[in-house]
Amino acid sequence: MADKTEKKKKGFFAGVKGAFGRFAKYFRDTKSEVKKVVWPSKKQIINNTCIVLVVVVIAAIMIFLLDSVFGLVLDLLLKTAG
Repeated sequence: MADKTEKKKKGFFAGVKGAFGRFAKYFRDTKSEVKKVVWPSKKQIINNTCIVLVVVVIAAIMIFLLDSVFGLVLDLLLKTAG
């Protein structure tokens, strides 16, 4: 019974204070985690960007070649069937 009376005494603002406290704690924790992040150097960023661009170009070429080959095979099949 004492718990119910305490909740009534605290009222609405106790819940609000608790919510803001949790909200503030979330941002404090987030800030401390961001400080722990090891950010890459400019050289690493340029290197990784070049690697990604090369892989994308290679993948695009492979997809283009496969599409061309399959298109030719389909054309040959349709011409011989028709």
